[in-house]
Amino acid sequence: MTIDTLFRNARMADGTLASIAVTDGKIVATALEAATHGMTAASDVDLGGRLVVPGFVEGHIHLDTSFYGDTWRPYVPYKAGFDVRERVNVQHRNMATAAPMAERARNQLEFCIANGSTRMRSHVMVDGSVGLKSLQTIAAVREQYRHLIDIQLVAFPQSGLLTCPGTAELLDAAFDHGADLIGGLDPAAVDRDVRGHLDVVFGISEKRGVGIDIHLHEASTMGLFSIEEIAARTRANGMQGKVTISHAYALGDIPVDAVRRVADLLAKSGVAIMTTAPGARAFPPVLALRDAGVTVFGGNDNIRDSWSPYGDGDMLRRAMMIGHRSDFRTDNELGIAFDLVTSAGAKALGIANYGLHVGARADFVTLRATHVPEAVVAVPKGRSVYRAGVCIVRDDVLLGEVRRQ
Repeated sequence: MTIDTLFRNARMADGTLASIAVTDGKIVATALEAATHGMTAASDVDLGGRLVVPGFVEGHIHLDTSFYGDTWRPYVPYKAGFDVRERVNVQHRNMATAAPMAERARNQLEFCIANGSTRMRSHVMVDGSVGLKSLQTIAAVREQYRHLIDIQLVAFPQSGLLTCPGTAELLDAAFDHGADLIGGLDPAAVDRDVRGHLDVVFGISEKRGVGIDIHLHEASTMGLFSIEEIAARTRANGMQGKVTISHAYALGDIPVDAVRRVADLLAKSGVAIMTTAPGARAFPPVLALRDAGVTVFGGNDNIRDSWSPYGDGDMLRRAMMIGHRSDFRTDNELGIAFDLVTSAGAKALGIANYGLHVGARADFVTLRATHVPEAVVAVPKGRSVYRAGVCIVRDDVLLGEVRRQ
């Protein structure tokens, strides 16, 4: 058997040392070291016994609003508790004096890639306040980096959908300018019209044949009502497996028996939940949702922007944070935290042929760890990242020769 590259001494999740054979950017064989003697490779790479894991899936980020690599901007506290509209106004003021969006997005994107992300979903502002400019800018940046990372773009009505004139028309037009999914934002709390809001979102989804990812910061019973309405629309429109609710804080506010009921509803509706396990906010109970069959995955969300001074684009660190806030301690639970930023994220984003199996694209990360639970708690650095079998990051540094097209 003749192959392009044979990666030797790869430590797999079960602790065994194996070889990974890659041809035309795809995995064509995985075998214990003793079974590779008959293989002939144009290139032979020794991974030195490092743990090999699939490329990370960054399930929720905002490339257009990150200030990563820009001048430090002190966080402006809320005047009276969490308020989306207040925060959007702060964001507009900050962005007016920030470095060019494309420059900031490239800084953030390169750091995410250097940390091991090979797939990403980014929400981008599309509303009456910014028009289509942000989307066009981020779509152009995506094109520059398409050989290094796959990026889905969500048209996101950050300033409200119904309450911001012209936004519905812009959201529809976004799919002529690079958008892949339609977004939404707090149908009850921001637009004060859950059904009207969802009419627009699901209407564009049906017209354009695209998936949905809705920001839902609403708390307690208000958020629960929106969740139930989204699930009902998903079933009615036959959208199972194509709808995500991001944040869904309300699921962390309600009693256990209510969580079980809603979890069953979400599972039957095929609605995924994205969580960041943020700061002091309540967040969805990961284990209860997964036990019911709900796809739960992770994302970094805000990174050094107007919403939070924290974050670095490292999905392995995010897995650790989700595990820590969920009080995950056993090896099995730590494995679940890891799944949220790998396989579960791939499922939610509709990524086919993901992982370390034959037929999958050879996107993987090498870690200085003996197994996945250790990797989650230690968050080791010194990572190398391979895209379609080609090294693009060595020891945390994005290689200059592959940086951008």
